[in-house]
Amino acid sequence: MYTVNSSYSKIPGSYLFSDIAKKISAFTEENPDADVIRLGIGDVTQPIAPTIIAAMHKAVDEMGDAATFHGYAPDLGYEFLRKAISESDYRKRGVDIDIDEIFISDGAKSDSGNIQELFGMENIIAVTDPVYPVYVDSNAMSGRCGNYIKSEQRWSDIVYLPTTAENNFVPELPQKTPDIIYLCLPNNPTGTTLKKDQLQEWVDYAIRKNALIIYDAAYEAYISDDDVPHSIYECTGAKSCAIEIRSFSKNAGFTGVRLGFTVVPKEIKCGKTSLHDMWARRHDTKFNGAPYIIQRAGEAVYSESGQREIKEQIAYYMKNASVIREGLTKAGYDVYGGINAPYIWLKTPDRMTSWEFFDYLLKEKNIVGTPGSGFGPSGEGYFRLTAFGTFENTKKAIERIVG
Repeated sequence: MYTVNSSYSKIPGSYLFSDIAKKISAFTEENPDADVIRLGIGDVTQPIAPTIIAAMHKAVDEMGDAATFHGYAPDLGYEFLRKAISESDYRKRGVDIDIDEIFISDGAKSDSGNIQELFGMENIIAVTDPVYPVYVDSNAMSGRCGNYIKSEQRWSDIVYLPTTAENNFVPELPQKTPDIIYLCLPNNPTGTTLKKDQLQEWVDYAIRKNALIIYDAAYEAYISDDDVPHSIYECTGAKSCAIEIRSFSKNAGFTGVRLGFTVVPKEIKCGKTSLHDMWARRHDTKFNGAPYIIQRAGEAVYSESGQREIKEQIAYYMKNASVIREGLTKAGYDVYGGINAPYIWLKTPDRMTSWEFFDYLLKEKNIVGTPGSGFGPSGEGYFRLTAFGTFENTKKAIERIVG
């Protein structure tokens, strides 16, 4: 008789956003005329930029001609896209990332969940708290997190690094030394980030402790402050201790077409074992590549007109972030984020739990956000709103909350 992975029986019954979707569905069934504004899930609302659409159309036409048809993509991704990434995202910032260190994928979420396959079960995992759920859940599914303590909303074997208003959203170096450290900067869900000297401390710590950093830079395009790094490789020594994951979903609106990449420098080794070679082997075995059409769309992101157009979209979302941040601040809320990231993190009022505030907003204001407790124990008492809605709905939502 076959057996199943018993680790699945330990994890909470459903993913955070599945729970939210069920609550919304139940509410709208009872209130079909309710005008529900969704500022919960970080899905974009603006259409893909014209330059990118034109590139996709051209690639579609190529697929219809035997002379220009493309089948399976190269293992690491097409060279034209990896070269554009290397030049635009790294070399222009003084970072030497070779195109063979870039692995094209179908998105940062997939890579964030799959990267844990490279590591042994004995590794100790550290995460900032609150944290994007995929980091923890994917390790829990493999059995690496111990037992889930429901009353404390945490896993027994995870090293949590509280990142709250009390420490200005700057996590302290852990007392218990982890083997693998997940950092997401700018942070999802808090919308806060670290300055370069603060991030350098984490790189130095990882080198000193022989630890590895998995760095999620999905929101780097939203950084506006000069002293905030766009890549961990801007820090000295990071190529020996950090893997960086990026996405096209939020900077170019690819949530519906899926594209991302992971950088695994050849310098990262565990003893004599190259993590670059391991990830290449996994990539070869379990992934047949992002579609040619989508990779051509990714290349167009880096064109002069593509860059101009996506910057306009980023400015659109950050205008939403300003509306949310300023409106809630004037109404007396304690508000964080929304400057270098499209997320606004606020303290719940009147000592409400994060789920109580969720229910209040949904039922009384017809607004959907994300309860902070879904991101980890330190998220309790906080709430996340996203700036990815339309400007009209964003403005309307804040008027409802503060009115």
